[in-house]
Amino acid sequence: MENAARLRRWRLILGAESQGRFSNMGRGMEGCGLTPQEDLMDQALAAIYNRTETGGWGPGTSGRGAGKGPSNPQISKWLGDVRSLFDKDLVKVIQGDAMERCGLRQLIFEPELLENVEPDVNLASTILLLKDQIPKRSKESVRAFIRKIVEEINKLLEQDIRRAVTAAVNRRQHSPIPSASALDYKMTITRNLKNYDPALGTIVPERFWFFDRTTATAANKWTVILDVDQSGSMGESVIYSSVMSCILASMQSLRTRVVAFDTNVVDLTEKCGDPVDLLYGFQLGGGTDIDRSVAYCQQFIENPKKTLFFLITDLEEGGNRAALLRRLAEMKSSGVTVVVLLALADGGRPYCDAQMAQRVASLGIPCFACNPQRLPLLLERALRGDDLTAFQKEFQKEKKS
Repeated sequence: MENAARLRRWRLILGAESQGRFSNMGRGMEGCGLTPQEDLMDQALAAIYNRTETGGWGPGTSGRGAGKGPSNPQISKWLGDVRSLFDKDLVKVIQGDAMERCGLRQLIFEPELLENVEPDVNLASTILLLKDQIPKRSKESVRAFIRKIVEEINKLLEQDIRRAVTAAVNRRQHSPIPSASALDYKMTITRNLKNYDPALGTIVPERFWFFDRTTATAANKWTVILDVDQSGSMGESVIYSSVMSCILASMQSLRTRVVAFDTNVVDLTEKCGDPVDLLYGFQLGGGTDIDRSVAYCQQFIENPKKTLFFLITDLEEGGNRAALLRRLAEMKSSGVTVVVLLALADGGRPYCDAQMAQRVASLGIPCFACNPQRLPLLLERALRGDDLTAFQKEFQKEKKS
Protein backbone atom coordinates (compact mmCIF):
# COMPACT_ATOMS: atom_id res chain seq x y z
CA MET A 1 0.00 0.00 0.00
CA GLU A 2 2.84 2.34 0.89
CA ASN A 3 4.62 1.50 -2.39
CA ALA A 4 1.43 2.24 -4.38
CA ALA A 5 1.10 5.66 -2.70
CA ARG A 6 4.71 6.41 -3.54
CA LEU A 7 4.14 5.46 -7.19
CA ARG A 8 1.11 7.71 -7.43
CA ARG A 9 3.09 10.58 -5.91
CA TRP A 10 5.80 10.15 -8.57
CA ARG A 11 3.11 10.01 -11.22
CA LEU A 12 1.74 13.39 -9.96
CA ILE A 13 5.23 14.88 -9.94
CA LEU A 14 6.08 13.73 -13.47
CA GLY A 15 2.71 14.62 -14.98
CA ALA A 16 0.27 12.95 -17.39
CA GLU A 17 2.94 12.33 -20.02
CA SER A 18 4.60 9.80 -17.72
CA GLN A 19 1.48 7.59 -17.45
CA GLY A 20 2.43 5.47 -20.47
CA ARG A 21 5.92 4.86 -19.18
CA PHE A 22 4.59 3.70 -15.83
CA SER A 23 2.14 1.34 -17.55
CA ASN A 24 4.89 -0.14 -19.78
CA MET A 25 7.03 -1.03 -16.77
CA GLY A 26 4.98 -4.22 -16.25
CA ARG A 27 4.04 -5.96 -13.01
CA GLY A 28 3.99 -3.95 -9.83
CA MET A 29 3.08 -0.73 -11.63
CA GLU A 30 -0.68 -1.14 -11.24
CA GLY A 31 -0.59 1.10 -8.17
CA CYS A 32 0.26 4.20 -10.17
CA GLY A 33 -3.38 4.69 -11.22
CA LEU A 34 -4.60 7.91 -9.62
CA THR A 35 -7.53 8.11 -7.21
CA PRO A 36 -10.38 10.52 -8.15
CA GLN A 37 -8.99 13.19 -5.82
CA GLU A 38 -5.46 12.75 -7.15
CA ASP A 39 -6.84 13.01 -10.69
CA LEU A 40 -8.26 16.42 -9.78
CA MET A 41 -4.88 17.38 -8.34
CA ASP A 42 -3.22 16.25 -11.56
CA GLN A 43 -5.53 18.43 -13.65
CA ALA A 44 -4.99 21.45 -11.39
CA LEU A 45 -1.19 21.08 -11.56
CA ALA A 46 -1.26 20.45 -15.32
CA ALA A 47 -3.03 23.79 -15.78
CA ILE A 48 0.14 25.51 -14.54
CA TYR A 49 3.02 23.16 -15.25
CA ASN A 50 1.88 21.45 -18.48
CA ARG A 51 0.20 24.22 -20.48
CA THR A 52 -0.59 23.69 -24.17
CA GLU A 53 1.50 25.32 -26.85
CA THR A 54 -1.44 27.52 -27.73
CA GLY A 55 -1.33 29.01 -24.25
CA GLY A 56 -4.50 27.28 -23.04
CA TRP A 57 -5.47 26.86 -19.45
CA GLY A 58 -4.56 23.14 -19.15
CA PRO A 59 -5.60 20.00 -21.03
CA GLY A 60 -8.88 20.03 -22.90
CA THR A 61 -9.03 23.77 -23.36
CA SER A 62 -9.70 25.48 -26.61
CA GLY A 63 -6.35 27.22 -26.59
CA ARG A 64 -7.70 30.42 -25.14
CA GLY A 65 -4.81 32.31 -23.55
CA ALA A 66 -4.81 32.93 -19.83
CA GLY A 67 -4.06 36.58 -20.30
CA LYS A 68 -6.84 37.28 -22.83
CA GLY A 69 -10.39 38.44 -22.23
CA PRO A 70 -11.88 40.33 -19.30
CA SER A 71 -12.69 37.25 -17.22
CA ASN A 72 -12.28 33.48 -17.31
CA PRO A 73 -14.64 31.31 -15.20
CA GLN A 74 -12.32 28.34 -15.78
CA ILE A 75 -9.54 30.09 -13.84
CA SER A 76 -11.95 30.90 -11.03
CA LYS A 77 -12.85 27.19 -10.77
CA TRP A 78 -9.16 26.29 -10.87
CA LEU A 79 -8.42 28.64 -7.97
CA GLY A 80 -11.18 27.03 -5.94
CA ASP A 81 -9.93 23.52 -6.78
CA VAL A 82 -6.38 24.36 -5.76
CA ARG A 83 -7.50 25.69 -2.38
CA SER A 84 -9.57 22.57 -1.68
CA LEU A 85 -6.99 20.03 -2.85
CA PHE A 86 -3.69 21.28 -1.40
CA ASP A 87 -2.55 22.56 1.96
CA LYS A 88 -2.11 26.28 2.53
CA ASP A 89 1.65 26.44 1.96
CA LEU A 90 1.41 24.60 -1.37
CA VAL A 91 -1.48 26.84 -2.45
CA LYS A 92 0.78 29.87 -2.07
CA VAL A 93 3.54 28.26 -4.15
CA ILE A 94 1.12 27.24 -6.92
CA GLN A 95 -0.51 30.69 -6.99
CA GLY A 96 2.92 32.29 -7.31
CA ASP A 97 3.84 30.05 -10.23
CA ALA A 98 0.49 30.78 -11.87
CA MET A 99 1.23 34.51 -11.70
CA GLU A 100 4.52 34.03 -13.53
CA ARG A 101 3.67 31.22 -15.99
CA CYS A 102 0.08 31.81 -17.04
CA GLY A 103 -0.61 35.51 -17.14
CA LEU A 104 -2.64 35.34 -13.91
CA ARG A 105 -1.01 38.63 -12.96
CA GLN A 106 -3.55 40.43 -15.14
CA LEU A 107 -6.57 38.28 -14.33
CA ILE A 108 -5.91 38.45 -10.60
CA PHE A 109 -7.50 41.90 -10.60
CA GLU A 110 -10.86 40.44 -11.54
CA PRO A 111 -13.07 40.75 -8.41
CA GLU A 112 -14.60 37.26 -8.78
CA LEU A 113 -11.12 35.71 -9.03
CA LEU A 114 -9.49 37.59 -6.17
CA GLU A 115 -12.15 36.33 -3.74
CA ASN A 116 -10.85 32.77 -4.35
CA VAL A 117 -7.16 33.56 -3.83
CA GLU A 118 -5.49 32.47 -0.57
CA PRO A 119 -4.17 35.54 1.30
CA ASP A 120 -0.40 35.64 0.93
CA VAL A 121 2.20 38.33 1.68
CA ASN A 122 4.15 37.66 -1.53
CA LEU A 123 1.00 37.99 -3.62
CA ALA A 124 0.05 41.17 -1.76
CA SER A 125 3.50 42.57 -2.57
CA THR A 126 2.91 41.88 -6.28
CA ILE A 127 -0.50 43.54 -6.13
CA LEU A 128 0.98 46.63 -4.45
CA LEU A 129 3.58 46.81 -7.21
CA LEU A 130 0.74 46.80 -9.77
CA LYS A 131 -1.79 48.88 -7.82
CA ASP A 132 -1.70 51.78 -10.26
CA GLN A 133 -2.83 49.36 -13.00
CA ILE A 134 -5.83 48.01 -11.09
CA PRO A 135 -9.08 48.71 -12.98
CA LYS A 136 -11.80 50.61 -11.14
CA ARG A 137 -14.10 47.58 -10.95
CA SER A 138 -11.47 45.70 -8.95
CA LYS A 139 -10.22 48.35 -6.53
CA GLU A 140 -12.54 47.43 -3.66
CA SER A 141 -11.81 43.70 -4.03
CA VAL A 142 -8.07 44.34 -4.03
CA ARG A 143 -8.38 46.56 -0.96
CA ALA A 144 -10.39 43.84 0.85
CA PHE A 145 -7.73 41.28 -0.08
CA ILE A 146 -4.94 43.51 1.29
CA ARG A 147 -6.94 44.08 4.48
CA LYS A 148 -7.22 40.31 5.07
CA ILE A 149 -3.44 40.04 5.08
CA VAL A 150 -3.05 43.12 7.27
CA GLU A 151 -5.47 41.66 9.81
CA GLU A 152 -3.55 38.37 9.90
CA ILE A 153 -0.27 40.17 10.56
CA ASN A 154 -1.93 42.42 13.12
CA LYS A 155 -3.16 39.36 15.05
CA LEU A 156 0.37 37.99 14.97
CA LEU A 157 2.10 41.13 16.26
CA GLU A 158 -0.22 43.53 18.08
CA GLN A 159 -0.44 42.05 21.57
CA ASP A 160 3.28 41.28 21.75
CA ILE A 161 4.28 44.74 20.52
CA ARG A 162 2.00 46.49 23.01
CA ARG A 163 3.27 44.32 25.85
CA ALA A 164 6.90 44.92 24.83
CA VAL A 165 6.49 48.70 24.70
CA THR A 166 4.62 48.87 28.01
CA ALA A 167 7.24 46.73 29.75
CA ALA A 168 10.18 48.67 28.34
CA VAL A 169 9.03 52.30 28.46
CA ASN A 170 7.66 52.27 32.02
CA ARG A 171 9.92 49.63 33.53
CA ARG A 172 11.20 51.82 36.40
CA GLN A 173 7.98 53.63 37.26
CA HIS A 174 5.26 51.89 39.21
CA SER A 175 1.76 52.76 40.30
CA PRO A 176 -0.45 51.66 43.22
CA ILE A 177 -3.39 51.48 40.80
CA PRO A 178 -3.98 47.84 39.78
CA SER A 179 -4.30 47.03 36.10
CA ALA A 180 -3.95 43.58 34.59
CA SER A 181 -2.50 44.93 31.34
CA ALA A 182 0.11 46.98 33.29
CA LEU A 183 1.26 44.17 35.63
CA ASP A 184 5.04 44.07 36.05
CA TYR A 185 5.42 40.30 35.93
CA LYS A 186 9.19 40.27 36.45
CA MET A 187 9.22 42.40 39.60
CA THR A 188 6.08 40.75 41.01
CA ILE A 189 7.60 37.27 40.66
CA THR A 190 11.05 38.32 41.91
CA ARG A 191 9.74 40.08 45.01
CA ASN A 192 7.41 37.18 45.86
CA LEU A 193 9.83 34.27 45.43
CA LYS A 194 10.01 34.00 49.22
CA ASN A 195 6.30 33.20 49.17
CA TYR A 196 6.67 30.00 47.15
CA ASP A 197 4.30 27.31 48.47
CA PRO A 198 5.75 23.79 47.92
CA ALA A 199 2.40 22.14 48.61
CA LEU A 200 0.68 24.17 45.86
CA GLY A 201 3.73 24.18 43.62
CA THR A 202 3.35 27.89 42.93
CA ILE A 203 4.10 31.38 44.24
CA VAL A 204 1.42 32.98 46.39
CA PRO A 205 1.95 36.73 45.79
CA GLU A 206 1.88 38.95 48.85
CA ARG A 207 1.98 42.09 46.73
CA PHE A 208 1.67 43.01 43.05
CA TRP A 209 3.60 45.70 41.17
CA PHE A 210 2.05 47.63 38.29
CA PHE A 211 3.61 49.94 35.70
CA ASP A 212 2.53 53.55 35.92
CA ARG A 213 0.83 54.16 32.57
CA THR A 214 0.21 57.84 33.30
CA THR A 215 3.86 58.92 33.21
CA ALA A 216 4.22 59.19 29.43
CA THR A 217 4.42 62.98 29.30
CA ALA A 218 5.67 64.87 26.28
CA ALA A 219 9.05 65.30 27.97
CA ASN A 220 9.76 61.59 28.50
CA LYS A 221 8.01 60.05 25.50
CA TRP A 222 10.08 57.91 23.19
CA THR A 223 10.19 58.89 19.53
CA VAL A 224 10.20 55.94 17.13
CA ILE A 225 11.10 56.71 13.52
CA LEU A 226 10.60 54.08 10.83
CA ASP A 227 12.49 54.97 7.66
CA VAL A 228 11.25 52.49 5.05
CA ASP A 229 12.86 51.73 1.71
CA GLN A 230 10.17 51.39 -0.98
CA SER A 231 12.36 50.07 -3.80
CA GLY A 232 11.09 47.04 -5.73
CA SER A 233 12.71 44.39 -3.50
CA MET A 234 10.99 45.65 -0.35
CA GLY A 235 7.42 44.34 -0.80
CA GLU A 236 7.20 42.01 2.22
CA SER A 237 9.10 44.39 4.50
CA VAL A 238 6.83 47.30 3.55
CA ILE A 239 3.73 45.30 4.51
CA TYR A 240 5.10 44.28 7.91
CA SER A 241 6.45 47.79 8.51
CA SER A 242 3.05 49.33 7.82
CA VAL A 243 1.29 47.12 10.35
CA MET A 244 4.01 47.68 12.95
CA SER A 245 3.90 51.46 12.37
CA CYS A 246 0.14 51.65 12.92
CA ILE A 247 0.35 49.63 16.13
CA LEU A 248 3.07 51.91 17.50
CA ALA A 249 1.28 55.07 16.36
CA SER A 250 -1.81 54.05 18.35
CA MET A 251 0.17 53.97 21.62
CA GLN A 252 0.12 57.19 23.64
CA SER A 253 3.47 56.43 25.27
CA LEU A 254 5.26 56.83 21.92
CA ARG A 255 5.58 59.38 19.16
CA THR A 256 5.80 57.52 15.89
CA ARG A 257 6.90 58.82 12.52
CA VAL A 258 6.89 56.87 9.24
CA VAL A 259 8.95 57.92 6.25
CA ALA A 260 9.13 56.18 2.85
CA PHE A 261 11.91 56.66 0.34
CA ASP A 262 13.32 55.66 -3.01
CA THR A 263 15.19 58.51 -4.69
CA ASN A 264 12.56 60.82 -3.15
CA VAL A 265 11.33 61.07 0.44
CA VAL A 266 7.65 60.96 1.47
CA ASP A 267 6.38 61.46 5.02
CA LEU A 268 3.48 59.04 5.61
CA THR A 269 2.94 59.72 9.32
CA GLU A 270 -0.55 61.12 8.78
CA LYS A 271 -1.68 57.82 7.23
CA CYS A 272 -0.84 55.76 10.33
CA GLY A 273 -4.50 55.56 11.39
CA ASP A 274 -5.13 52.69 8.96
CA PRO A 275 -2.47 50.19 7.79
CA VAL A 276 -4.20 49.72 4.41
CA ASP A 277 -4.19 53.47 3.78
CA LEU A 278 -0.55 53.51 4.84
CA LEU A 279 0.30 50.68 2.45
CA TYR A 280 -1.38 52.49 -0.41
CA GLY A 281 0.83 55.47 0.38
CA PHE A 282 3.92 53.49 -0.59
CA GLN A 283 5.02 53.51 -4.24
CA LEU A 284 7.01 50.28 -4.64
CA GLY A 285 9.71 50.37 -7.28
CA GLY A 286 12.36 52.86 -8.33
CA GLY A 287 15.87 53.70 -7.20
CA THR A 288 17.31 54.21 -3.73
CA ASP A 289 18.85 57.20 -1.94
CA ILE A 290 19.08 56.12 1.70
CA ASP A 291 21.35 59.00 2.76
CA ARG A 292 18.81 61.57 1.63
CA SER A 293 16.06 59.92 3.65
CA VAL A 294 18.16 59.57 6.81
CA ALA A 295 19.01 63.28 6.52
CA TYR A 296 15.29 64.09 6.36
CA CYS A 297 14.58 61.98 9.47
CA GLN A 298 17.27 63.70 11.53
CA GLN A 299 15.09 66.81 11.91
CA PHE A 300 12.66 64.84 14.10
CA ILE A 301 15.30 63.89 16.67
CA GLU A 302 14.67 66.17 19.66
CA ASN A 303 15.97 63.97 22.47
CA PRO A 304 18.54 61.53 21.01
CA LYS A 305 18.59 59.29 24.07
CA LYS A 306 14.83 58.87 23.77
CA THR A 307 14.84 58.19 20.02
CA LEU A 308 14.69 54.79 18.32
CA PHE A 309 15.52 54.90 14.60
CA PHE A 310 14.62 51.88 12.45
CA LEU A 311 16.15 51.90 8.98
CA ILE A 312 14.28 49.24 6.99
CA THR A 313 16.16 48.59 3.76
CA ASP A 314 18.13 46.22 1.55
CA LEU A 315 21.09 48.67 1.84
CA GLU A 316 21.40 48.82 -1.96
CA GLU A 317 22.43 52.47 -1.76
CA GLY A 318 22.25 54.35 -5.05
CA GLY A 319 23.29 57.62 -3.42
CA ASN A 320 26.40 58.58 -1.48
CA ARG A 321 27.49 55.54 0.54
CA ALA A 322 30.25 57.31 2.45
CA ALA A 323 27.86 60.11 3.44
CA LEU A 324 25.27 57.56 4.60
CA LEU A 325 27.81 55.79 6.81
CA ARG A 326 28.96 59.12 8.31
CA ARG A 327 25.37 60.16 8.97
CA LEU A 328 24.48 56.87 10.70
CA ALA A 329 27.66 57.09 12.81
CA GLU A 330 26.79 60.66 13.86
CA MET A 331 23.27 59.64 14.75
CA LYS A 332 24.50 56.77 16.90
CA SER A 333 27.18 58.85 18.65
CA SER A 334 24.56 61.46 19.57
CA GLY A 335 22.72 58.83 21.62
CA VAL A 336 20.08 57.63 19.15
CA THR A 337 19.36 53.88 19.18
CA VAL A 338 19.89 52.95 15.53
CA VAL A 339 18.73 49.59 14.18
CA VAL A 340 18.84 48.34 10.58
CA LEU A 341 16.15 45.83 9.63
CA LEU A 342 17.19 44.11 6.42
CA ALA A 343 14.77 43.43 3.59
CA LEU A 344 12.76 40.22 3.72
CA ALA A 345 11.93 38.14 0.67
CA ASP A 346 10.54 34.69 -0.15
CA GLY A 347 8.80 34.04 3.16
CA GLY A 348 11.23 35.68 5.55
CA ARG A 349 14.70 35.17 4.03
CA PRO A 350 16.95 38.25 4.22
CA TYR A 351 17.99 40.14 1.10
CA CYS A 352 20.60 42.88 1.24
CA ASP A 353 23.94 44.27 0.08
CA ALA A 354 26.16 42.11 2.32
CA GLN A 355 29.20 44.38 2.00
CA MET A 356 27.22 47.46 3.02
CA ALA A 357 25.65 45.55 5.91
CA GLN A 358 29.14 44.68 7.19
CA ARG A 359 30.24 48.31 6.99
CA VAL A 360 27.16 49.47 8.91
CA ALA A 361 27.69 46.72 11.52
CA SER A 362 31.31 47.87 11.95
CA LEU A 363 29.89 51.16 13.29
CA GLY A 364 28.29 49.23 16.14
CA ILE A 365 24.87 49.42 14.48
CA PRO A 366 23.15 46.02 14.42
CA CYS A 367 21.73 44.80 11.11
CA PHE A 368 18.98 42.28 11.75
CA ALA A 369 17.63 39.75 9.29
CA CYS A 370 14.70 39.52 11.66
CA ASN A 371 11.53 37.55 10.98
CA PRO A 372 8.35 39.40 11.98
CA GLN A 373 7.69 37.26 15.06
CA ARG A 374 10.95 38.54 16.60
CA LEU A 375 10.10 42.22 16.17
CA PRO A 376 8.36 42.69 19.56
CA LEU A 377 11.35 41.29 21.47
CA LEU A 378 13.76 43.42 19.45
CA LEU A 379 11.59 46.47 20.11
CA GLU A 380 11.53 45.79 23.86
CA ARG A 381 15.30 45.31 24.04
CA ALA A 382 15.91 48.51 22.08
CA LEU A 383 13.59 50.62 24.26
CA ARG A 384 15.12 49.15 27.41
CA GLY A 385 18.56 50.26 26.27
CA ASP A 386 19.98 46.73 26.11
CA ASP A 387 23.12 45.94 24.14
CA LEU A 388 21.63 45.10 20.76
CA THR A 389 24.94 43.80 19.42
CA ALA A 390 24.85 41.12 22.12
CA PHE A 391 21.19 40.46 21.31
CA GLN A 392 22.13 40.08 17.64
CA LYS A 393 24.70 37.41 18.54
CA GLU A 394 22.10 35.57 20.63
CA PHE A 395 19.69 35.74 17.72
CA GLN A 396 22.28 34.39 15.28
CA LYS A 397 23.05 31.47 17.61
CA GLU A 398 19.35 30.62 17.82
CA LYS A 399 19.08 30.61 14.01
CA LYS A 400 22.02 28.20 13.70
CA SER A 401 20.78 25.80 16.39
